[in-house]
Amino acid sequence: MKTLQNYQLSFLIKPGKTKNSKAPIYCRISVNGKRAEISLKRNIDPAKWINKVGRAIGSSEESRLVNTTIDIISNKIHSHYNQLLIENKPIDALAIKNSFLGISEKKYTLIETFKYHNTRMETLIGIDVEKGTYKKFETVLGKIERFIKQNYNCEDLFLDELNFKFITDFEYFMKTEDSVKHNTALRYIRCLKKIINLAMQNEWIIRNPFINYKCQYTRVNREVLSEEELQLLWTREIGIDRLDEVKDVFLFCCYTGYSFADVQRISKKDLARGIDGDYWIFTERKKTGVTSNVPLLPRALEIIQRYSDHKICLNEGKLLPVKSNQKMNAYLKEVAILCKVNKNLTMHMARHTFATTVTLSNGVPIETVSKMLGHTKLTTTQIYAQVLENKVSHDMNDLKSKLSNAKKSQTGT
Repeated sequence: MKTLQNYQLSFLIKPGKTKNSKAPIYCRISVNGKRAEISLKRNIDPAKWINKVGRAIGSSEESRLVNTTIDIISNKIHSHYNQLLIENKPIDALAIKNSFLGISEKKYTLIETFKYHNTRMETLIGIDVEKGTYKKFETVLGKIERFIKQNYNCEDLFLDELNFKFITDFEYFMKTEDSVKHNTALRYIRCLKKIINLAMQNEWIIRNPFINYKCQYTRVNREVLSEEELQLLWTREIGIDRLDEVKDVFLFCCYTGYSFADVQRISKKDLARGIDGDYWIFTERKKTGVTSNVPLLPRALEIIQRYSDHKICLNEGKLLPVKSNQKMNAYLKEVAILCKVNKNLTMHMARHTFATTVTLSNGVPIETVSKMLGHTKLTTTQIYAQVLENKVSHDMNDLKSKLSNAKKSQTGT
């Protein structure tokens, strides 16, 4: 049993509350720099009190009674402190005070806290919360409910029962019972971590079970389209409106770097002439609110012009007729087959393709790409920055040429 070294007990008077020449006496409990005070329901003449030792002086009946009370209360509080240690309960000044006073402090549970968070989040949908984010937290809540029932044979757990083992066991449960991939499991655990942080901020829990847990994601090779595959999509006219529209929206994202959420909300008012006199899109990323202004490449501008008189664009003021994310990704599978692109096309692949094939592989500095993608950190852009073999080959050929020229200069040939 480990004893906290910073637990202290002291007694003091408060002269500012003096009445009838007597000041009230208090017991102060200190743990980890935080305090809680208990009134002794006793008063004493300040002249008969020594603050340094927290005792009354003299042999008067009043002084003896006060010091006896201090001894009794001191022993009782120490006893309650030791009992909390024996029961291995979280200890702070308020917990010791409540134990001494016989007050049962409300204990919050994990599921209760999770539902509190999700209910508040649901009311913020459309304000500063995306519906997809809310659904993700609801998914995690469902998994935790099943995990607790299966592993603990109960419906819920108190927050102070959570520990490092709970987190690692939950991670194992998701991977084995739900066949969740490693990185996805960690994203779910990050949702749980947010709930625990909420509980810590509200002081519903003292010990953070995540204190020694590290989220280490596995590096994933992100699939992108090559220049040849982009050309296949660009030149192939399918002849089915819904598929041609989906293909064009996908290609637009390949040439601008916009995500589905961003391209879906871009309107005609976001299109304007930039500092160079060419057309740009001036907007903010929906996910982060960060500015993401992109100068339009000729193909991106051609796609916009292609749909300038489309019914949806005219009625809703949109630049492009974007369908739901589910339909976009479903129809892209048909597009891939008809265009003979042997890859699983998704809307997010378009963003990776812009970062890698369209910009970085053509010598655009990563700082510029990061700005257009709306990233706040360069390290985030580096996730997208897969360097293709043709770029490596091109750079190495440039190096060979420089070395060869340098050698010729040295030999004079």
